[in-house]
Amino acid sequence: MENWTLDFVFTFQYPSSIAKLRAIVLHNFVDRLFFAVFSALGVSGGPDSMALCILTADWKTNGLNTAGESCGFIDGLLAIIVDHGLRAESKDEANIVRHRVSDMGIRCEIAQCDWLDGKPKQFHLQEAAREMRYQIFQNVCIQHQIGVLLVAHHADDQAELFILRLSRDSGVLGLAGMAFASQLFSTYTNSFDEASDNYSILLVRPLLEFSKEDLYKICEGGNQEWVEDPTNQNPSFARNRIRLSLRNLPSCTFKYELQAVISACRKTRAYVDQICSNLINEAVSVMAQGYAVIDLEILHPSKIEDICLSKFIALVLQFISQRHRPVRGSTSKLLLDYIRTFPCKTSLTAAGCYLCAAPRSKGTKLLVCCSVNSPLPSKMELFYRHCYETHKHYIPSEVEQIIVDGKGNSDNLVPDASDVQFLDVASSESILVEAKRRNILSESTYGNIFSLQEDETQHFKSKTKTISDHDLKMRGVHTVSTSLSLPLQPGQICYFMNRFLVSWNLSNKISGDKSPVEEASCNRDLAGKSLHHFCRHCMVGHDMVAEVRHMVDADWLYLAKLSKHQNLENCEKERVILASAMEQISEKTILCSDYARLSAERALQSLKSIPVAARRSLPVLINSHGLLLSIPSICFKHCPYLMVSAVFKPRVPLGGGHSSFL
Repeated sequence: MENWTLDFVFTFQYPSSIAKLRAIVLHNFVDRLFFAVFSALGVSGGPDSMALCILTADWKTNGLNTAGESCGFIDGLLAIIVDHGLRAESKDEANIVRHRVSDMGIRCEIAQCDWLDGKPKQFHLQEAAREMRYQIFQNVCIQHQIGVLLVAHHADDQAELFILRLSRDSGVLGLAGMAFASQLFSTYTNSFDEASDNYSILLVRPLLEFSKEDLYKICEGGNQEWVEDPTNQNPSFARNRIRLSLRNLPSCTFKYELQAVISACRKTRAYVDQICSNLINEAVSVMAQGYAVIDLEILHPSKIEDICLSKFIALVLQFISQRHRPVRGSTSKLLLDYIRTFPCKTSLTAAGCYLCAAPRSKGTKLLVCCSVNSPLPSKMELFYRHCYETHKHYIPSEVEQIIVDGKGNSDNLVPDASDVQFLDVASSESILVEAKRRNILSESTYGNIFSLQEDETQHFKSKTKTISDHDLKMRGVHTVSTSLSLPLQPGQICYFMNRFLVSWNLSNKISGDKSPVEEASCNRDLAGKSLHHFCRHCMVGHDMVAEVRHMVDADWLYLAKLSKHQNLENCEKERVILASAMEQISEKTILCSDYARLSAERALQSLKSIPVAARRSLPVLINSHGLLLSIPSICFKHCPYLMVSAVFKPRVPLGGGHSSFL
């Protein structure tokens, strides 16, 4: 087999000395990925992923730090083959691919798609298959403690995506296409500690600079066969239509100029991302109760380019709402006008968030709170603690360091504002015009791209995407709107709205919130007695099933009423009953009513520090009758034996995690 190493291909791909230098930086980053950590490869069996397998296996075995072997397989590599089960022959193809990849010395695992609600409809087929595929990738990586996933997207894929997004009137940030490296975040978390990192997989696309033709040559040079998916020839899918159209424009000049425009968009994206990262670090404070505060005096909105400010506010809103749909069009314009108005004097609901001036800030600070009245339903995912422990995963320290190094490398490559070409360009059409003005595009290439855009726009029918019950069941997620609640068993963990991790249980000992317990003269040592006997007068019991919903106005009104309840006669009667029934604890009776009253008093004090707008998205536990049990974020609970936890732990961190477009 010819030695088709990445070193050779990098040299082949970068003829200029400057580009070669950039390739070396990229090479060093990828080199650490291959040698430092266990990596997974997403493999379909097509020429793209087979070329990735050839290059990866060769680099692992023939590189400077030659990898060892165990049982005939290269250490540190696992190929994940997903059998979508959408074609009759898919199972046989998956087995063929497994044999071919295994022959290269790469361990393989075939994962079957489980379409719980039936196979997706033709209209939604590719999107559903992709979503299922990446969910499987994440699950397998979690199972095998893998922190890096390599996929085989290439330059032709970028070109297709550029035309697709151009036809959808995407801005320059969307036209930048796929990142070289980015983080995928799982619903599972490393811990309930709000300071700990979210669990993620580093998704790397090392072949983005290679053309489809390059990858065919790599397979041919390695005497490696591949499979062709007939679905890729179906013109009813947008990507397939664009791919076939691009094949009819084989001109080298066209391809070169198209990639040059994409490269200019990527430079713009890298610059904007860096500015937004700096703004987030300087001007945004995230509060444990699930809202953010933007300091407008530090931000200086009037001095920031529109594209940077729009992206910044979108990132903050996406983080608080955990709805990661693009903020664009009229909504983006509305938010831009709003944040530029200083001082802030009005409120605004947009993109799943409620924005208003922070109390006592005189409009110099902006609150961003999750809006429970958002038109999109919110998610509530359930899993048991033993399931959580099974999936619990800690990113290897090498991967964490690679992310830090990758960010450092990317930051060093980010151009100055004077070298960014599309900062002031608003629409997709104006991007093409500006590219032609700057001589990035020739008249001929401009015309061809514009024609492709027009053709695809005619095929495109705008629609409002809603998350249906079918889609959510397909993902294995129980989802309800925030106006409803979902039963939560003891010991079960709830990911409420993708924002709060909530759990509860009953204890045989009183929890450690000392002040209310001590003030109520509660007994800390139950001497093995049944909880049922001690709490028979409150609403908490062994057979209780709690439900989680967001906070409503009636909840803090209830707290106010409860804190003023002092029926001493009833309390004394209860003391006598408990004392006669339990002589051994005659002086240490537990009074849940006293405890609840004192807990409510303290909770009301805590509530004063939380803006009213932010209170409504706090998780609340109720019983099956709708009666309030606990508001864990402000330490209220009805019974000292009720163990409740709610940690603000958004699934995707502020800023969306690491990504590199250079």
